[in-house]
Amino acid sequence: MQQKHIQIVGARENNLRDVCVEIPKHAVTVFTGVSGSGKSSLVFDTVAAESQRQLNETFTAFVRNRLPKYGQPDADVIANLSTAVIIDQKRIGGNSRSTVGTITDLYALLRLLFSRAATPWIGYSNAFSFNDPAGMCPDCEGLGRRSQLDLERLLDTAKSLNEGAIRHPAFAVNGWFWKLYVNSGLFDNDKKLRDYPDSEWQTLLYGTEGSVPLDWQGGRINSRYEGLVPKFDRLYLRKEPDAMSAKNRRALEGVVSVATCRTCGGRRLNERALGCLLDGHTIADLASMEITDLVAAVQRITEPTVSTLVENLLERLEHMVTLGLDYLSLDRETATLSGGESQRIRMVRHLNSSLVDVLYILDEPTIGLHPSDVRRLSTLLRTLVEKGNTVLVVEHDRDIIESADHVIDLGPGAGAAGGEIVYQGDVSGLRTADTRTGRFLDRGLALKPEPRHPMGHVHVSNARRNNLKDVSVRIPTGVLSVVTGPAGSGKSTLVHDVFLAQNPSAVAIDQSAVSTNRRSNPATYTGVMDDIRRLFARANGLSPSLFSFNSEGACPSCHGLGVIYTDLAFMDPMITTCEMCAGRRFTDDVLSRTLRGRSIDEVLRMSVADAIGFFTEPGIQRTLRPLDEVGLGYLPLGQPLNTLSGGECQRVRLGTELGTKGGVYVLDEPTTGLHMSDIDRLVRVLDDLVDRGNTVVVIEHNLDVVKNADWVIDLGPGAGSSGGEVVFEGAPADLARAPHSRTGRFLAESLPAQPARGLR
Repeated sequence: MQQKHIQIVGARENNLRDVCVEIPKHAVTVFTGVSGSGKSSLVFDTVAAESQRQLNETFTAFVRNRLPKYGQPDADVIANLSTAVIIDQKRIGGNSRSTVGTITDLYALLRLLFSRAATPWIGYSNAFSFNDPAGMCPDCEGLGRRSQLDLERLLDTAKSLNEGAIRHPAFAVNGWFWKLYVNSGLFDNDKKLRDYPDSEWQTLLYGTEGSVPLDWQGGRINSRYEGLVPKFDRLYLRKEPDAMSAKNRRALEGVVSVATCRTCGGRRLNERALGCLLDGHTIADLASMEITDLVAAVQRITEPTVSTLVENLLERLEHMVTLGLDYLSLDRETATLSGGESQRIRMVRHLNSSLVDVLYILDEPTIGLHPSDVRRLSTLLRTLVEKGNTVLVVEHDRDIIESADHVIDLGPGAGAAGGEIVYQGDVSGLRTADTRTGRFLDRGLALKPEPRHPMGHVHVSNARRNNLKDVSVRIPTGVLSVVTGPAGSGKSTLVHDVFLAQNPSAVAIDQSAVSTNRRSNPATYTGVMDDIRRLFARANGLSPSLFSFNSEGACPSCHGLGVIYTDLAFMDPMITTCEMCAGRRFTDDVLSRTLRGRSIDEVLRMSVADAIGFFTEPGIQRTLRPLDEVGLGYLPLGQPLNTLSGGECQRVRLGTELGTKGGVYVLDEPTTGLHMSDIDRLVRVLDDLVDRGNTVVVIEHNLDVVKNADWVIDLGPGAGSSGGEVVFEGAPADLARAPHSRTGRFLAESLPAQPARGLR
């Protein structure tokens, strides 16, 4: 008999408190709650991890070693699971050969279409692949660009070979490659390169016949002589950057320049492939079109023999449009996509799947989406369910919550104050529930009653980067400005590529990782760890270094990590709690020392909010309070920073900047990962930053933040080539009355009409 629910009994991952819950199958279930309430612990660390773990166990050890690693979740029962597909916010990344077309398989369909209907016929679909020797440009090998050796940067002509004229570490004096030239007998090794005649320059750069004797392991070998240019081309330039070490990449960046391939003009394909036409277009022409234009071009293909293929291609392209990705092109490299774009790209692949009874798990899929695109997203989630699947969504967005069949609200607070199911049921019941989500579901912030007046303006003139269409705009100083518009409308280009380039002293607070080091945590990052160690040392008459898990006081078994990593070769690595310190990271002697009744381990397990109450020292309180103000009061002082989400990383940076004055700050979607009840707190933080004399520019879709702006710059009207224009500049109240603005229409829906006040 088919089970109707996923059953969870006694879930204890992270802060979950023996959670017992039944999640309905074949429905959209949205998990809500404040940041740190346990949503991800329940959905990802429990449900998703167990589904992936059990699936991985069906493969051989050889295959498992190449799959993501999942430990067994801490729960009594996890039953009635389906195979899980996790669609998270991680960037797709990939190398230069990975594009939107290849990752979605849309380019594969396009290749198949050309192999059947284009003229002249040149072969099967691989003849149109830039990743296959049959189709790639022979010069750039399908990359569309060539790295070229910059001889002026590589060679110091004022020096001789003996003096180190070749400025690259692999060719340093007395190195193996250096000896190839010095021992060749072809050059006067003490002659300055600027004094070389043309014949010697030709030999140095491009080579000659012959070999060079070199000492090797006590003997002598003859190595073929090779000029600098072909040697660099073979060793470095024809290799993918990802295949090199970071050291080699840095060294190479200093002596090469990258330019569009002259042979293929950046189109990646060889002459045969580019000579084939379908309805007057090459395959490179179609791949470079925005999705909207590509749809129109494919619709004009009427060849009866490929009608089924055209229908399939159009169906998948329409999914891209529905997901708000109509401004992308198939030749866009995946490494340039944002986290939100990457997540929606993954969704495109699954919307075309014929699999049923799959468990789809999404992590805040609305990140980066304009309100107009959020509603289309909710329709697609419904489509997945109608095909016979189950959808679990971790989300804060009101529209997604209201579209759910079932809501599971976690809380009541964050960290140690969370980890419980505080409500489960339908949306109408949530509205009357006495939870933070229930209380804030229908509550939004009002327009700021009195917008500030600017102290001056920074002018951006005639910006033409990417899709910006000769944009000129003034950005007021001393106020809070919000830049809005659909995804792909040009917001990031205007703010990051143009405004920040003109204002290099501005502080950009983005969502990149604060630290990739698992030894770094909020206490060490903010500097309070030094104060804490000194307090423990003073209270116990010992050296401060004993109270550092990176120094003398570290457990000798796990070296202060608290866990032991055991490599099992082809099996999954085993991560176990250190038996010597029981995961507490310090020696027994250090753990026996206390400060106000608490050990150093107990202090590091405190949340930021608890630590503010525990420490009476003004310096520690001044440092930690801003983290609490930006909504991170639930973070443990000792939580590794490499485990934080992008939104948390951004707020950690924001919290460390709150005491400054007189600067310019740029934030990119700071509401990412924030519960709706924390938005007004974030708004107060931004206001406080401005009140200290700073200028704050925020890229944001959240309408509550837009309402609190002093000035709004709305870009659009659409995305890609349909965007890149300033649709509106002014106060939020005026934006709500601007019918030509997509943002304005949604802002008007969220509030009653109010009299316009603004900057003049």
